[in-house]
Amino acid sequence: MIRLVDFSRQNKLLKKELIRNISKVIDSQAFILGQEVDEFERKFASYCKTSYAVGVGSGTDALLLSLRALGIGKGDEVITTANTFVSSILPILQVGAKPVLVDADENTLSINSALVERQITPRTRAIMPVHLYGLPVDMDPLLALAKKYKLHIIEDACQAHGSLYKERPAGGLGTVGCFSFYPSKNLGAFGEAGAIVTQKKRIAETVKILRNYGQKEKSIHELLGYNSKLDTIQAVILLTKLPHLPTWIKRRRSIASFYNFHLKDLPLILPKEPKYARANYYLYVIRTKYRDQLKDYLQKKGVLCGIHFPLPVHLQPCLRSLGYKKGDFPVSELSSRQVLSLPMYPELTRKELITITKLIPKFFSSRSTFFSFNKRSRTS
Repeated sequence: MIRLVDFSRQNKLLKKELIRNISKVIDSQAFILGQEVDEFERKFASYCKTSYAVGVGSGTDALLLSLRALGIGKGDEVITTANTFVSSILPILQVGAKPVLVDADENTLSINSALVERQITPRTRAIMPVHLYGLPVDMDPLLALAKKYKLHIIEDACQAHGSLYKERPAGGLGTVGCFSFYPSKNLGAFGEAGAIVTQKKRIAETVKILRNYGQKEKSIHELLGYNSKLDTIQAVILLTKLPHLPTWIKRRRSIASFYNFHLKDLPLILPKEPKYARANYYLYVIRTKYRDQLKDYLQKKGVLCGIHFPLPVHLQPCLRSLGYKKGDFPVSELSSRQVLSLPMYPELTRKELITITKLIPKFFSSRSTFFSFNKRSRTS
């Protein structure tokens, strides 16, 4: 069986080093905010080319604490994309602000920057681009809008570790960048973990207070805070993996090139990488109107695929209060019916890739009576 993601291969390669480093934490007993958390924050900030990084409990918490640190709350609006995971939206609601959604660009599936300005009102405080699947959003138009209207840019870079926008690391372009270290991410912990990065000392210091019950000095609580600290054990896991991240991303890009070459003549929409972007290929997402049939076919052949995401956020039951309806964001809604994530992780073997890229043409050729292979089918 070929899994969508397989942690066991990477863990096997790093197991001895991971156990050795985790054992040091066990012996030190510094399980909460140990020195390794500080070390990881310094090294991750350097990796992102920012002045500061602050480890927190999850990527969702990174967004939540960033919003709080920027003073965004009741009556404010935050513009973001309809084509994202619900965790991009929930923190906005949790601070009392209103998410204002924009449809996706049909080529990249990220936020359509051309639609953002018309959604700006006197209540708008921030724009939250989501670097979906590890492909950076076209940031310059959004940065220009932020400057023009005096807005914050909160980068949801939870899928974009090591992605580059015009040779600059994703997450380090706006006011703050928010990362998730969920186990499946390119840089993954062994549980929930996250971080915010920023160039601004005041924001970093405020997030450090907020993550620790609102206290700067022990037992003196200056702010209504949270319990959202990066565990020391998760920090040492991330420290162990961080030096390998460039190599892993290089391998992911090689796998994406393999897929692109071998699937290019099929009735599929393949991922597009604009000139401004260097994706980390957290996910390799194809599109086809035969998504469900193809997924079932591959699963029966022992290839497990995923769907990211099957229902746009504006149609999620918990977000009905936003007042959006079916048809409001046609690109996001269409992509939710077409997207299919193929297996993607650095340890995929050439043999497995050959198997996958032979099965997909077989799926279409066995149904050639129904499916056309001409160029027009690629617009499906």
